[in-house]
Amino acid sequence: MLTDILATADCARCDRFAVENGVSSQRLMNKAGEAVAAAIRARWAPRPTLVLAGPGNNGGDGLIAAASLRKSGWPVRVVLVGEPRRLTGDAAWALGVWGGEAERAAETENFCGELFVDALFGAGLSRPISGEAGRLIEQVNARSAPVVAIDLPSGVPGDAGPINGPALKAALTVTFHARKLAHIIEPFAQMCGEIVCADIGIPTGWQDAITPIALENAPPDWPGARLPDGMVHKHQRGRVAVFSGGASATGAARLAARASLRAGAGLVTVCSPPSASLVNGSHLTSEMLARWEGGDHTARLLTELRVQAAVLGPAMGVGPATREAVLSALTVGIPLVLDADALTSFAACPDALFDALHPACVLTPHQGEFDRVFGAGRSGANKLDRTIDAAEKAGCTVLLKGPATVVATPRLTPRINGHASPWLATAGSGDVLTGIIASGLASGQVPHDAAAGAAWLHGDAGRLLGAGLIAEDLTEALPAVLQALAGRHCREAALSHLLAHGS
Repeated sequence: MLTDILATADCARCDRFAVENGVSSQRLMNKAGEAVAAAIRARWAPRPTLVLAGPGNNGGDGLIAAASLRKSGWPVRVVLVGEPRRLTGDAAWALGVWGGEAERAAETENFCGELFVDALFGAGLSRPISGEAGRLIEQVNARSAPVVAIDLPSGVPGDAGPINGPALKAALTVTFHARKLAHIIEPFAQMCGEIVCADIGIPTGWQDAITPIALENAPPDWPGARLPDGMVHKHQRGRVAVFSGGASATGAARLAARASLRAGAGLVTVCSPPSASLVNGSHLTSEMLARWEGGDHTARLLTELRVQAAVLGPAMGVGPATREAVLSALTVGIPLVLDADALTSFAACPDALFDALHPACVLTPHQGEFDRVFGAGRSGANKLDRTIDAAEKAGCTVLLKGPATVVATPRLTPRINGHASPWLATAGSGDVLTGIIASGLASGQVPHDAAAGAAWLHGDAGRLLGAGLIAEDLTEALPAVLQALAGRHCREAALSHLLAHGS
């Protein structure tokens, strides 16, 4: 199931919607504070804990969490910063360290406990932190004790804008109702640590007034994970072409081709320049091999092979020859995955590419390639905004790789894929991703779904393999990933049937 990612302002609108529909703000705060305390108790044994409580609702959540922990036998103290929120009938008030700034700073500096709770500001702050709060943050960051952040670590902007002041780094962040962009996009997500999203009782119906800014990616309904019909043959499972570089640059194309086959394509052809035919031919087994003369021959070859999707770019070389091949391929009108050199070759003339692209294309740049083709973009724009802008400019799907991959397509809600592993940062990993996308396109998936689904599968393979993986391992892990995905879908279908019809 795809999970909504909301703008910070829309999260506040959800709270207001709840109040307008009979849920008091005090009840929302009580549930939030109790959720924080429950998350802490689930991860740590009782230990000396210092809660930094700010003046707004975030501080109120912290006071309730402090009271709940204290009732459970935790030794808790609270530093109240600013004008704290008064909670009638709540023992948390008695926990406060009152006095001036020097006393609060001394309490934080001399605290010998083992856990901090950051209830200073959450996502509700629109300006850089300075003054006493900034000094407290620096004190906490200098300590080795873990930090639990309420909503967001103070100083981390909820909408993933620039960090313009001190910010806390948390081991655990407890947020409410829905994740914000900073919970997903790096480097902010890393500053949040583990993320728990707690249900605080926002009534149904909020979706009618609020549109998510993105959806968190989920296990896809991937064609290659479905049992093929008994009468199907290889040509009905999708035909893919992958264009190779020269004799000394053939590995990337073979990785993409192998990934397409493993992801479910029925027939994959490596289109090789004559200089590389012997090299490719000596390595290929399941994949076909075709002679490619470059230039205008690209379109003719795609037509002759009757492919449903093609990959251009990996190790093809940067320059006029690759530009000509890409523009030729684009005239055929079939879905294309353009990566690496197919993008960088247009760095000096990106409009030539944008004018030729069509909606069936998927561009898969990493950050460097993205910057070369799309430029710096709007000042202060975050990764999501930049990818959305790029998709509008290109008129097709753009997948911006990296930690938390973003997939954007004009007029569709973007997807953000955090289901991945840092071990995917290895040579050839992106080539495997392009091949998986091409497999989805060849099977008839729309580009947005093919790109997002492939990102999830690619990430799942990385998580399965872990340390020591290389790109070749990713292609060979795909059968296990697809089988597990098929099993997951079977279990979900059975559960849905049971809920709908009973035993």
